Amino acid sequence: MNKTIFITGAARRIGKEIALTFSEMGWNIIIHYNSSKKDANDLAEQINSVNPDSAKTVQGNLDIKEDIEKILNDIENFFPSIDLLINNASTFYPTPIEEISEDHWDNLIGSNLKGPLFLIKGLKEKLKGSKGSIINITDTNLIKGIANYSIYSAAKAGLEAITKGLARELAPDIKVNAIAPGAMLEPPGVEWTEEQKNNVIKSIPLNRMGSEKDIAEAVKFLTFSEYITGQIIKVDGGRSL
Repeated sequence: MNKTIFITGAARRIGKEIALTFSEMGWNIIIHYNSSKKDANDLAEQINSVNPDSAKTVQGNLDIKEDIEKILNDIENFFPSIDLLINNASTFYPTPIEEISEDHWDNLIGSNLKGPLFLIKGLKEKLKGSKGSIINITDTNLIKGIANYSIYSAAKAGLEAITKGLARELAPDIKVNAIAPGAMLEPPGVEWTEEQKNNVIKSIPLNRMGSEKDIAEAVKFLTFSEYITGQIIKVDGGRSL
């Protein structure tokens, strides 16, 4: 029986690369999206053209409790097991202190912290049955603070705390780890100039930007490592040193 990976925010960027990487290994793929319907359907079609009936899509806004419940209901009968949950979906935008609103709080905490926690709760028994893994995607910059991103930072820091707490709570049946990417991609809708990219690269000991593939390879490593749980793996080229 093929194993199954469920990836939130899987239609584009890092989530898409993780989906393609695990599809190459013959896994079933559940592709979650919120608004990127066309991208999600295109990805599922691409995967199914190689591995028929191995990819499914599911829509939902992780800020909304009812949507999370709908996602859990929708995926219940997709495949016999869920072996790996990747909490990758994220909302990212600045919230300077003088502009912070309750809507900002609900939006950024929702997708970055609330959604992952309640998906873990809803999938716990399936993951326990498969002796599965959870990998949360956080942010390497948390260690030094990110000006104007206090709510986003709080949400991702909370996700790291959940990672460590649940690693204890769900052991020995489920491994829980996190990956903290460094400089990988421009934020959605932003295109850096060559000068901006070069300024970032100067701060990275390995002297290059990361890629989606770097994160996908780290996910593979944690998935197949039997004796690692509760860890935050920085994939940042050494920038956090």
